[in-house]
Amino acid sequence: MNELSEVLGKPLKYVGLREVYGEVLTRLGEKYENIVVLDADLSSSTKTSIFAKKFPERFFNMGIAEQNMMGFAAGLAAAGKIPFVSTFAIFASGRAWEQIRQSIAYPSLNVKIVATHGGITVGEDGASHQCTEDLALMRVLPNMTIIVPTDAVETEKVIETIVEVKGPFYVRISRAKFPVIFDNDHRFQIGKGYILREGKDIGIIATGLMVSHALKAAFMAEKEGISVMVVSMPTIKPIDHGLVLEVARRTRAILTAEEHSVIGGLGSAVAEALCEDEPVIMKKIGIKDRFGTSGKWDELIEFFELSPSKILEALRELYVRKLR
Repeated sequence: MNELSEVLGKPLKYVGLREVYGEVLTRLGEKYENIVVLDADLSSSTKTSIFAKKFPERFFNMGIAEQNMMGFAAGLAAAGKIPFVSTFAIFASGRAWEQIRQSIAYPSLNVKIVATHGGITVGEDGASHQCTEDLALMRVLPNMTIIVPTDAVETEKVIETIVEVKGPFYVRISRAKFPVIFDNDHRFQIGKGYILREGKDIGIIATGLMVSHALKAAFMAEKEGISVMVVSMPTIKPIDHGLVLEVARRTRAILTAEEHSVIGGLGSAVAEALCEDEPVIMKKIGIKDRFGTSGKWDELIEFFELSPSKILEALRELYVRKLR
């Protein structure tokens, strides 16, 4: 049994988040007749093809025209539909940013942007498709709620939740299969983080795939006498301000971990909360102000220093700084 299995107390299972997205969206389509789905010629990759097969009259393949797709979704939302809009994260957040700003976020329309292939775990497609800036781009937009699910279980809960809540959402999921962390009774709430492991020396606040890496690193750190709290933070905006401050007050040292640039994402959101209300020593794990590169996703995790062993090194560094 490896470290993560031991931490979770159960065998490891890896499940693709985008597959879960396609399945739960199709199930919700039976309950909500006003759900419509838009895709930019990538439905086999985003898994909205599952919905398209069952509800062809409510599925729109907009072609490689992401900007038009966002405007079209805004119109559908204004007419009372619940549009779920999907494409790769780089195209959803980058190519169509102005249309999202002007037509969706500004009028606060009920459009759910579920972007797949976020982060460097896109793998061999390389820097052009490895979007590590999307959370920053979306976080700056007023009215936009941003969620990065931890695993397949939470992905299902997120989609079930946002269909009930009016307003624009950006949900980032990935190409790679993630380890299942949560049990099926997990209760996701928008704007809430979750303490997965108690500790008193350092608090790790992580999102997405990095939650599993944080848990492994905390397990390894414990063997070296470092007690590490691990927090899963799926909602990047609005950040769980109260929990961030609680972790800071209890540990006096914070490490953030995300599969995103260290600029503008989870680490920045946590730092902004801390600097105003509870300044403590802090370090950010993420992509260090550079573009991605082609390679197998697990090798890229090592290359960009996002692995549990690199998190452990950061924990050691923070611990020494705290003791000074």
